[in-house]
Amino acid sequence: MTYLLTVIAREIALRTGAVAAVRDRDVHAEPIPYLGGLAMLGGLAAAYLVARELPFLGTRSEGFVFKDAGVVLLAGALVCAVGVIDDIFDLDALTKLGGQVLAAGLLVAMGVRFYYFPSPDGTQFALDDAQSALLTLVVVIGTMNAVNFVDGLDGLAAGVVGIGASAFFLYCYTLSAENNLTLATTGALLSAALAGACAGFLPHNFHPARLFMGDSGSMLIGLVLSASALTLTGQFFGMPTSEGNSLFVTVLPVLLPISLLMVPIVDLVLAVVRRTRAGRSPMSADKQHLHHRLLEIGHSQRRAVLIMWMWAFTLAAGAVIVSLRDDPWVWWSLGSMLALTVTMTFVLPKLHRPRKTGLGDTGLPENAAIEGRHPGDDDRLEPVDQPGEGVRGP
Repeated sequence: MTYLLTVIAREIALRTGAVAAVRDRDVHAEPIPYLGGLAMLGGLAAAYLVARELPFLGTRSEGFVFKDAGVVLLAGALVCAVGVIDDIFDLDALTKLGGQVLAAGLLVAMGVRFYYFPSPDGTQFALDDAQSALLTLVVVIGTMNAVNFVDGLDGLAAGVVGIGASAFFLYCYTLSAENNLTLATTGALLSAALAGACAGFLPHNFHPARLFMGDSGSMLIGLVLSASALTLTGQFFGMPTSEGNSLFVTVLPVLLPISLLMVPIVDLVLAVVRRTRAGRSPMSADKQHLHHRLLEIGHSQRRAVLIMWMWAFTLAAGAVIVSLRDDPWVWWSLGSMLALTVTMTFVLPKLHRPRKTGLGDTGLPENAAIEGRHPGDDDRLEPVDQPGEGVRGP
């Protein structure tokens, strides 16, 4: 459904003027429509309606599964509306933050929040209303902004969140199955729907993108991912056990959004520190995000996105698998994946670095650039025969 609705969302964006102009910090070369979040919201709503009619979920699940999922979709629609207004009229940072607080506050008011903080010894620290609300606001708003910060290359945010949602679905399903609990949980339902929405959006968003998700999409998927983790503490009053590392099992429901979005969260923290030290607002834009640095060291857009996906998979899947299994092969697999990711990040640009051919940045001799010739012109350049008059290097 998301895949199909992107066509409608793109048409709405073009008619309303919600188009991403080319700015200094951007990497796209031509204006691209926004409002991909509308298509993703439609996909999530379709998944919710279909789930209500599935025999297993309809007969085996209790009312809280669809109640909590409906609350999350309502809050998601609210923050998506704020994002649509921002994509069209370019809201200031404070107004947008107010919309995020309103959506996260709706989750708290409707009961989708943290209820306890698990400890490694198996006990649970119950949170009072103020502690629960504060922790929920911090996690949800932080996740929304982390996804928004990482949304800088075609397909990057949708891929990272899709990987995180798939990992969380594996966590919910396996943990419930091992403890003979109901497999119908809100966390599993929302994460499966979110992974599908991201997968449906990627064909339109991968480089070269025909549609951007915009703030309407980045804030939406950030809220849904973090809220799916919140539902665990409300539906599992006793923390289930697992064959994996007990420390990871007990703290993962609380730290899950951080582990799944470690890459964008690190990017967010670095951006805030960098801008604050420079005397600028933390919300001001620049061109020094992690994905920008990957482009600077020689990666193409597609390869930079794939590498960021690999980092997200290594961290997200690693946290989930370690929490569920404590076998030696798990650590060996994660170590191999980490080594491959590091090699792809830092070694591959050096292997594919173009040879010095005495050509300038245009790929043509300097005198050709001066005369206005460009790659693909039919006329051929005459070689320089005079010694000492060869072209200069870059």
